[in-house]
Amino acid sequence: MPKQKYYITTAIDYPNAKPHMGHAYEKVIADTLARWHTIKGDDVFFLTGTDEHGQKIEKAAQASGKSPKQFTDEMIIHFKNLCERLNVSYSEFIRTTDKRHTKTAVELFKKVMDKGLIYKGTYSGLYCTGCESFKTDKELQAGLCPDHLKAPEQLSEESYFFKLSEFQQKIIQHIEQHPEFIQPEAKRNEILNRLKEPLKDLSVSRTSFKWGIPLPFDKKHVIYVWFDALLNYISGIGYPTRKFNKYWPCDAHIIGKDIIWFHTVIWPAILLACDIPLPKTVFSHGHITINGQKMSKSLGNVVDPIEMIDKYGADAFRFVLLKDIPPHDDGDFSQENLVARNNTELADALGNLLQRTSVLIHKNFQGNIPVCGKLTQKEKELEDSIPKLDELNALMDSFQWHHVVEKIWAYINRCNKYVNDTEPWKLSNDPERLATVLYTLVEHLRIISILTWPMIPASAEKIAAQIGQKTGKLKDAKFTKKTKGTIAQPQILFKKIETKVQQVQSSVEQKAPAAEDPFSKLNLKVAKIEEVQNHPNADKLYVLKLNAGKEQRQLVAGMKEHYKPEELKGRLIVFVSNLKPAQLRGVESQGMMLAGEKDGKVRVLDPGKAEPGDQVYVEGITPRTEQMTIEDFQKVVLTTKNHIVIYNDKPLKTHNGPIQVELGDGAKIR
Repeated sequence: MPKQKYYITTAIDYPNAKPHMGHAYEKVIADTLARWHTIKGDDVFFLTGTDEHGQKIEKAAQASGKSPKQFTDEMIIHFKNLCERLNVSYSEFIRTTDKRHTKTAVELFKKVMDKGLIYKGTYSGLYCTGCESFKTDKELQAGLCPDHLKAPEQLSEESYFFKLSEFQQKIIQHIEQHPEFIQPEAKRNEILNRLKEPLKDLSVSRTSFKWGIPLPFDKKHVIYVWFDALLNYISGIGYPTRKFNKYWPCDAHIIGKDIIWFHTVIWPAILLACDIPLPKTVFSHGHITINGQKMSKSLGNVVDPIEMIDKYGADAFRFVLLKDIPPHDDGDFSQENLVARNNTELADALGNLLQRTSVLIHKNFQGNIPVCGKLTQKEKELEDSIPKLDELNALMDSFQWHHVVEKIWAYINRCNKYVNDTEPWKLSNDPERLATVLYTLVEHLRIISILTWPMIPASAEKIAAQIGQKTGKLKDAKFTKKTKGTIAQPQILFKKIETKVQQVQSSVEQKAPAAEDPFSKLNLKVAKIEEVQNHPNADKLYVLKLNAGKEQRQLVAGMKEHYKPEELKGRLIVFVSNLKPAQLRGVESQGMMLAGEKDGKVRVLDPGKAEPGDQVYVEGITPRTEQMTIEDFQKVVLTTKNHIVIYNDKPLKTHNGPIQVELGDGAKIR
């Protein structure tokens, strides 16, 4: 049977400046999908590259005292370096200055013109250089481009026009008949709403600058950058050769949400005009934010992806992007969260599983994978926890890689539970059972190396090498009793990173402060409310069962007047974890839930995207673990500002961001 093909692309990057976090995120998404289809056994072609024409490049080159070609030749080094550092497995890197691309662009422009779909005219309008496109008054906000916050220039010039309007109904029909064409669904609806307005013909050439592909029949015109750039998706696979026929149509264009119009309206119209089938799916992802704000130099919150890779490693960086940024929306990136995930999910869960298994096999079997004996119910239950491949494939096909990561790590955590339950370090008097337990762990590590390869490829390959195996395909991700080999000497897979809180704690342990801040006695944690029950002896109280990460807690809370049980169940809260337990009307309360109160309105604190067990802290103050009293708590004055809970003008936060509450400024936290 011939392999099924899978063709995936990123948007091509505009190299007027060095790569940013958005470039890194999009590369990681596409690479994860490409690698997933590789281990499925598909024939994968993965295209990325750079969009090197246009006025923005021309101006950036002039500012640097270089020609546009010299400028772009130097800039693409940074983009190729980002791909290399991220371990991005692209098949081809296309540049729109490549001769093959220029040839394709000129041929197809002429083809569309010969069909009477391009004509000469004059264009007058508002032009945003940052977007390389004309803007309507409706698209502006207070007269500014919403993406670049600059007023567009009034421009009037001779231009060739593409009869975009002739394709409006065909595009609408295609979108309605192929719901998979635009993903996510919200973006599909957005485009359909915009298409209710009549389409205007598109200006597809420029005379106001020279850096572009000249029209052979009218050399004072260069092809409009968006007509030129979009064609990379076919020039990059050799249009119109056998290679093009093999891989087209594209299975997935991965793009940012700010260029979805070009990819789902202009691009389909160009393809229809060229008699080329439309791509199967255009997937639009959101932007990476910092504390809910878009990155910008003016805000001082720009993060350099190369710096993150240098500091934390490519796989930890890839992991947190895939785990924390929701595929269908904007999402926050934080170094604190990267450190936390590196230390828990990567080092503690995955790295420790490999380390313990390797050490025990070297100690008991001279580094050789032992022969599997009789399997018990424990082994069968662990085998049942292997994620179902059809479920994982369905999630990947619907661009929900974050849920794939969750399922794989739930399986990894189940493997760690198996270690704790079987206690192989106590089985030296039962060598056959010990062999079975350790073989089982090796076998599941082999499966884990396959499943994690798309997300953290370098680490997955290290796991496979450590247990003496090659990284396999998805079809190999099933338990077998036939695995043989030699375990390499144990090596640390992920090094733990010391956090600022830990550094402060270490400093405090070495040197006691002269005056202790009252807040330091407060140890606040995040918990999830699993159950809400009525207090048996009090009409205004609930008894809450909490998941606090590594432990379960019971709290008594006076929330009955303010929340229904269903409004609390499943909710993340902040609670005082080291408050001395107390009997409240005959029921023990093991801590205290925090809430804000203002003008008679009471709302519980919201820790955002944190997880049960996460630490809540104030920068520079190390929380203690010894028990405190209610009197100690009353010495701490917490209030609100801009919906954020603050202490001495500093925000309470987790590694995921600040703690918030749905109340105005000056609320009392109790």
